[in-house]
Amino acid sequence: MKTILDKPETGNLEKYGLPDNLVHWNLSGEELQKITVEKGMGVETENGTLAVDTGKFTGRSPQDRFLVQDDYTRDKVWWGNINKPLSSENFGRLYDRVTEYLSGKEVYVHDGYVCAHPDYRMNVRTITEYPWSNFFVKNMFLRLNEEELKGFEEEWVVVCAPGYVEAEPEKYGLRQGNFSILDFSRKVALIGGSAYTGEMKKGIFSALNLILPAEKKVLPMHCSANVGQDGDTAIFFGLSGTGKTTLSADPDRKLIGDDEHGWTSENIIFNFEGGCYAKVINLSEESEPDIFRAIKPGALLENVVFKKGTKEVDFDDSSITQNTRVSYPIEHIDDIQPNSYATRPKNIFFLTADAFGVLPPVSKLTPGQAAYHFISGYTAKVAGTEAGINEPVPSFSACFGAPFMPMHPTVYAEMLSKKMTESNVNVWLINTGWSGGPYGVGSRIKLRYTRAMITNILNGDLDHVDYEMHPIFGLHMPKYCHGVPSEILNPINTWLQKGAYIQKSIQLAHSFHLNFEKFSREASQQIIEGGPLIDEHHKMADF
Repeated sequence: MKTILDKPETGNLEKYGLPDNLVHWNLSGEELQKITVEKGMGVETENGTLAVDTGKFTGRSPQDRFLVQDDYTRDKVWWGNINKPLSSENFGRLYDRVTEYLSGKEVYVHDGYVCAHPDYRMNVRTITEYPWSNFFVKNMFLRLNEEELKGFEEEWVVVCAPGYVEAEPEKYGLRQGNFSILDFSRKVALIGGSAYTGEMKKGIFSALNLILPAEKKVLPMHCSANVGQDGDTAIFFGLSGTGKTTLSADPDRKLIGDDEHGWTSENIIFNFEGGCYAKVINLSEESEPDIFRAIKPGALLENVVFKKGTKEVDFDDSSITQNTRVSYPIEHIDDIQPNSYATRPKNIFFLTADAFGVLPPVSKLTPGQAAYHFISGYTAKVAGTEAGINEPVPSFSACFGAPFMPMHPTVYAEMLSKKMTESNVNVWLINTGWSGGPYGVGSRIKLRYTRAMITNILNGDLDHVDYEMHPIFGLHMPKYCHGVPSEILNPINTWLQKGAYIQKSIQLAHSFHLNFEKFSREASQQIIEGGPLIDEHHKMADF
């Protein structure tokens, strides 16, 4: 086992306020899994995959996320409910308390990097209290070879202490005992009180979402991406449940990555990560073959339940959480893009699961509309997804990743618009939700139809068809798409009561307008005009 005796040449935890004893450096996944099981912190499934329970927190805690407010962040960050400020002094005092807590414990160190393209690579050292937390970052961050590890020099540091719960949170500007904090001057991500591993992943993603646009002129994106045999790259934005992972998995295209990417001024799309972190609730080999087959030794399952009396995972059991997860190295997927980056972005897909049955299944966006819908980040929550939700509810997350975006959403939207224009990329809104009526009345658009729409777009077939404009949202809807019934392309055709469709469309348009009000002061006129054409105060003269 690798311990303090064979640490890297640059290995020194004393500069972080930690003693250099009881340290495990860059253990293999097998070693970390063995320690986790021996310590009673995890179990192995029937096929040898490690499974752990993250305890109280089975998801991120966005209300307990903070950014240190200092000279670097003060004028760059869009401060508010998402980006809450913490003083540098409070961070320093809290950091000292966490490192004091860790000083008498075994800790696990992983050295890796993020940003697959060599021009943008950022080295990250992760120090964790739990061995399986280290297993997670070994899967998710990009991996170094033995020679690279010897001379490793970190740029950012993640300190993760799930067992530390601050007893007096108000003294340090916190809401409660758990916290996830970014300090851009110290270049430290500090996590305490929560064992949910996604806090580490999204902490570094949030850091990149400020560093890359501010310092490198790179657009960070919460998206998946793949590349075709001709080298054309497709980008898929979408919130949870919209089909981002499913639709970017294409047997005729290579996966660049499934969650976090950058878009450079040289039109290079590169993956931030070296792994995938996928939901596994209701997973089956038929529905998600790539994810299902990736769950094998080397992967890490979180908060899953076993079938009674066995070590077989019951993926349909949500008794712990709906947010059951697996992390695995991207190499567990067969068709991956070498080096995890590609050029020639040609098509961007905004995925939304519209539970109101209003939006067309496919529509082409103008640059202004693309920026508007990017800022809006719309999908809908359906009954049963959260307590108290009994009918569809609009859900908006700016840039399809609001919790991780430190800057004002219009900054990212303007960057996207500029890159769209410069690279002549097409942007499409794909509704993977309902048709023929809202949730409970209509039916979900068939996956084979959505796949056919995307295939038509990637093949260029929708470049040669006629379009009609949606009179409320202003979206351009194709009149024909091979493999898709033409009657569903304009959603009003699928509703029995046309008046009910118009009423529901105006209602949803109003929700868009209300959501966008907080961005309108910073948005350009082109972006504002990209929104719905009417709200509930206007009447339809002709539909």
